[in-house]
Amino acid sequence: MASSILGEGDIVLSQGTKAVREDDEFMKDSMTKRPREAWAYLRFTVIGHLLMKPPARGELQEELRLLADKIWIHPVTGEPRRFGVSSIERWYYQTLRHPNPVEALMGGVRKDAGICRSMGPKLKKALVAQHQAHLYWSYRLHFENLVALAEEEDEKLGSVPSYSTVRRYMVRNGLRKQRKPRNAGRPGCQDSRERKESREMRSFEVEHALALVHLDFHAGSRKVLLPDGSLATPQLFACLDDHTRVVLHVQWYLDETAETLVHGLSQAFLKRGLPRALLFDNGAAMKAAELLEGLERLSITAFNSLAYCPEQNGKQEHWWKHIEERVLPMLEGVEVLTLEDLNEVTLAYTEVGYHHTLHEELGTTPMERYQVARSVGRPSPSLADLQLRFSKSEKRGVRRTDGSVPVLGKRYEIPSAYRHLRRVSLRFARWDLTQVYLEDHHSGEILCRLAPQDKAKNADGRRRAHVPVASVDVPGREVHQPVLGRARDQVAPLLRKYLREYAATGAPPAYLPKHETRHVTGDGR
Repeated sequence: MASSILGEGDIVLSQGTKAVREDDEFMKDSMTKRPREAWAYLRFTVIGHLLMKPPARGELQEELRLLADKIWIHPVTGEPRRFGVSSIERWYYQTLRHPNPVEALMGGVRKDAGICRSMGPKLKKALVAQHQAHLYWSYRLHFENLVALAEEEDEKLGSVPSYSTVRRYMVRNGLRKQRKPRNAGRPGCQDSRERKESREMRSFEVEHALALVHLDFHAGSRKVLLPDGSLATPQLFACLDDHTRVVLHVQWYLDETAETLVHGLSQAFLKRGLPRALLFDNGAAMKAAELLEGLERLSITAFNSLAYCPEQNGKQEHWWKHIEERVLPMLEGVEVLTLEDLNEVTLAYTEVGYHHTLHEELGTTPMERYQVARSVGRPSPSLADLQLRFSKSEKRGVRRTDGSVPVLGKRYEIPSAYRHLRRVSLRFARWDLTQVYLEDHHSGEILCRLAPQDKAKNADGRRRAHVPVASVDVPGREVHQPVLGRARDQVAPLLRKYLREYAATGAPPAYLPKHETRHVTGDGR
């Protein structure tokens, strides 16, 4: 009897024939491979000892018959089976002079691989049309409706195969079930779906620091206590550099308005400099004229992310996890949070923790990459200049009687030096009417600052003579430093460490508080 290629420990299944051991690790491993690979390894196992010790002249047929009597394990189902002499002989000659026997035994891919022969062309066409009309149906619902449609058509579509066949055909041809968005009926959502179906989606990263900055707001998962005793959901503003992942500025606010956006963005510019481009979504605050005109005056390109495509701003969206999964959980011991507390701990975590923690995708920390990266940023103007630039320009008609112009329900007096103008160009921000300026419509140069009309003062009867108006300097705003929070002992130890290290730098909290106000009506709302 010829020696077995399986070694000792083989078990006899029937009539003295031998089979592979059920606990053979090689066979178990082959059952986990793809079918073509598993079959190739099994065929190689069958003829392996013939390649190691080629039979002498006249002994090949005897060796083939002995191998044909053995029982082998099916590589896919795991059931025992035998192979014919002719099959084993064909495998042997295929590998005899091939440099890679396993590759020779792999076999080619069937020409009809991936082709569903049990579904006719009409049935496939009906299924595709049904999927396009109902993108959010489940596979089971598509199958049941296809069966009903075939019955209505009186077998013109042909017989419908099993549910597993229909589902496999849909998956292989990209007819997958889609998640229904909340605003599926809006034109922007439909355009987004068509764009994703026709265009590829790729990850991107610019090559220089401050070449592109992401900007967004995030609603916090914890409420804060306001001075009037009410609770409010804070909004977190953040700017993230695309190349280095450094957070230019982060601050909690009580609203998501253009005023808040400009307030936080100005601080980001003062800290890190002016970027070349900004990427943000299509929120109402991002569409404000004050913001867009201010970016134009600062020579910053504004890019809007595609509608209903939050993944385009994925770096910013991913950064919110640091706040929701690290910072806020470490504040679980603080029962009452204030906006001041949130800003203090968030800035400490960002500057001491996040900026100096290894970023898996970058292979270094964000701050180390920021320090060595080539920056294309520019120095930032002063705070007063930024406040002047983030304003909108509008034309107003001048009243001939008293030389005033209306601005959001208030009247401002035009200096007598410009009394000959019938229409003037004004520069102002809707949230700060203490600074309304008259500008040159052609050059955009600021001519003077306008004062609101004071009718009570004008009632004294005194009038100024017509004289040239002197230049008016643009005043700056007073900077208020925040007070450190009083809940320091209740936060997590790691966050306390960040607070201590941040305080040891000697720098004040790197944000300007925005004086939040809430108007309370007579009924307490």
